[in-house]
Amino acid sequence: MKEITCKLLVIGAGPGGYACAIRAGQLGIDTVIVERRRPGGTCLTVGCIPSKALIHVAESFQSVRKMAEGKGMFGIKVQTPDIDLGAAIDWKDGIVGRLSGGVTGLLQRARVKILHGTARFRDGKTVEVETETGMQMVRAEAVVIATGSEPVALPSLPFGGPVISSTEALALREVPRRLVVVGGGYIGLELGTAFAKLGTEVTVVEATRQLLPQYDEELVKPVMARLDRLGIRVMLGASAEGLAPDGAGIVVRTDKDKQTLAADRILVTVGRRPSIDGWGIEELDLDRAGRFIRIDDRCRTSMRGVFAIGDVTGEPMLAHRAMAQGEMVAEIVSGAKRVWDKRCIPAVCFTDPQIVSAGLSPAEAQAQGLDVKVARFPFAANGRALTTGEEEGFVRIVARADNHLVLGLQAVGAEISELSAAFALSIEMGARLEDIAGTIHAHPTRSEAFQEAAFKALGHALHI
Repeated sequence: MKEITCKLLVIGAGPGGYACAIRAGQLGIDTVIVERRRPGGTCLTVGCIPSKALIHVAESFQSVRKMAEGKGMFGIKVQTPDIDLGAAIDWKDGIVGRLSGGVTGLLQRARVKILHGTARFRDGKTVEVETETGMQMVRAEAVVIATGSEPVALPSLPFGGPVISSTEALALREVPRRLVVVGGGYIGLELGTAFAKLGTEVTVVEATRQLLPQYDEELVKPVMARLDRLGIRVMLGASAEGLAPDGAGIVVRTDKDKQTLAADRILVTVGRRPSIDGWGIEELDLDRAGRFIRIDDRCRTSMRGVFAIGDVTGEPMLAHRAMAQGEMVAEIVSGAKRVWDKRCIPAVCFTDPQIVSAGLSPAEAQAQGLDVKVARFPFAANGRALTTGEEEGFVRIVARADNHLVLGLQAVGAEISELSAAFALSIEMGARLEDIAGTIHAHPTRSEAFQEAAFKALGHALHI
C-alpha cells in the first residue's frame, strides 16, 4: 500500500472542501484532497448550478411560448416553439463540465494533490483511499471532513423506477407529462416550477400547511400566486402514502380523503441528510448534534486536529456557508487566529418570483424583544421592474426603532437574488437606515427598491 504524508487532508471536493484546499495551497500548506466523483460536489454537479441552468431553459421556453400564443407583452411574434430537453441537458452538462474542470485547474494551480477515490478513516490522522490504481494510505496532521449531504428518501417511496430525487430530475431527457412533487421546500418548488414551464402537469404535495416553511407568509404569497397562474396544483396538509397499486401514480392522504394522483414521475424532495456513512466515521470519537457533526466557532470537532465544514455540520445547508467555513479553516491550519463571527448568511430561493433573505425577519426580531421599524417598497413602483414586465414583489427592511440599525432584509421578485450581496454587506457592516438611504443607487435598476424601502422606513418614501 502506497503511503502519503501531508499537513492537511480534505475529504470531499464540494464547495467547502475545494475552497479549503485551494486556500490552504495558496498559504503554502502541503494539502491532499480526496473526492470519489467529479470536483465540485453536489452543488456544482447535481444541485445549484444544473438546477439554475434548467430553470433558465424553462423560463426562456415559457417566454417564447407566450409570444407564440399571443400572450406576450412586447409585440414579438414567433412560431409555435418546441423543446428538446435532451439538448438542453447536454448544454447543462457542458456548463457543469467546464466548471468542474475549472475547479480541478484551480486545485492544481494551488499545488494541491488530488486523489480520486473513496476515503475511509483508520483513525483521526490516517485515511485509506481506494483508487482505481489500488489502495493508498494518507497520514495528515489535520483533517477536514467536507463530505456534504444527500437526498432523504421516504420509507413509503424509496428511490427507484418512477420515484426520483433531484439528481435524476436534472438528468431527464424527456419532459414528463405528469409530475408529482413530494415536499414543498425550495428544491421541490424550483424544479416543479421549471417543469411546469416546460409543459408538465405538476402537483405539489406538502405535509405542512405552508410551502417554503423557512420563509414567512408575506414572502411566500407572491410565489403561491405564480404557482396558481402556472396551473400547478398545490395540496397542503397532505401526506404521500406510497405508489399506486399499478405503479403509475401516488397515493395521497388528506384530512378529508385518500386519493390517487396519476404521475409519470414522482420527485421526492423532503430534505437532505449529512453524508456520514461508508467512510469509517465509527473509528472517530466525534460528538454529534442530532444527525450532524458538532463543531465550535472554528469548525473544530471534538477530536483534536479534525475539522468539519459544510452540510455535514448542519443548517443552513448552503454552498456559500461551506466555502466561507473552508477558507476560514485553511487559515486556522496555517496558524491564523480566525473565528466564525458572521452576522448573517443570505439565503436565496430560485422560485418564480425569487426570494432572498438576510438577517432577521420582523417576527424573529420581535421574538427577541426588539422594537423595530418595518418598511416595504413594491416593485410595482420600480421603473426597471416595469420595463421587464415582472413587477411582482417587494423589498422589505427591518431596523431597530431607536438607532435605525438594519437587522434584516428580505425581498421577493424577479432576479432579486442579485441583491443578496448588498443585503448581506449592509448587515455585516452595521449599516443604518440613513446609510442605505444616503447611498446613490443607479437608475433604472431594481436595487432602487432597496433605497426606497429605507426612505419609507425613515418616513419619506419618494415614489409611493
